[in-house]
Amino acid sequence: MNRLHWYLKLVRLDKPIGIVLLLWPTLSALWIASHGVPDWKLVLIFCLGTTLMRSAGCAVNDYADREFDRHVKRTAERPLTSGKISGKEALLIALLLSVISFLLIWPLNILTKQLSVLAVMIAASYPYFKRFFPIPQAYLGIAYGFGIPMAFAAVQDHVPLIAWGLLLANIFWTVAYDTEYAMVDRDDDLKIGIKTSAITFGRFDVAAIMICYATSFALITLIGWQQGLRFWFLAGMGIAVLCALYHYRLIRERDRMRCFAAFRHNNWLGAAIFAGVALDYVLH
Repeated sequence: MNRLHWYLKLVRLDKPIGIVLLLWPTLSALWIASHGVPDWKLVLIFCLGTTLMRSAGCAVNDYADREFDRHVKRTAERPLTSGKISGKEALLIALLLSVISFLLIWPLNILTKQLSVLAVMIAASYPYFKRFFPIPQAYLGIAYGFGIPMAFAAVQDHVPLIAWGLLLANIFWTVAYDTEYAMVDRDDDLKIGIKTSAITFGRFDVAAIMICYATSFALITLIGWQQGLRFWFLAGMGIAVLCALYHYRLIRERDRMRCFAAFRHNNWLGAAIFAGVALDYVLH
């Protein structure tokens, strides 16, 4: 049971914020792809698959960063870094979760399976982008948003242009909230040489975050309007904008804990957008 406890901490099931940040845009894509009437089997598959793949990604990320994490106050006590479990165990857990996730989508079409393989490759390579890429959060946005084209592929058996537009919107949103997250560790990351958007943006970090929010909202609103979504969708987008303005109040002084609070609050931002999409299809 003690071993299981550390395995659960490795895959962050005690911190589900990462799961919901992946889940809200994926669910929004499922609803838009199916015009508001998704197959509930698909909803279940994508919910479980998102949870499993995010968990696998955490295990791979901790394995890749095991030497760096010991120098960061917030991550020094993670199970792998602190020696509670081994690197081999972390990789085996990641492999097991990935296999289970692939089995979930086995009944779906070939295109969805092909995209799932690409999604795994992107997720597995993300930790290494922090070694050289100045804004690895953009690559994380691709990894976190790849459920979007997969959702369209599963429903429509092809990936239309609007799916890639939603993925682009998700990239900007991810850069916004993960820069807030990176602001918490900026001092430690500077010491150990990790690349983050918080470091790259420098004194323009807050402005860059708000620009990314605005760009993401503009893309989502344009796509939703083009798909015929109206009042409830716009209401959801309005709440998302209010959330972003609240985040500005939290991060403008660059206080570590307030930046972390802003990051966590993105759960409500993503939920507002999905609720607007879902309600508009039901009530419009």
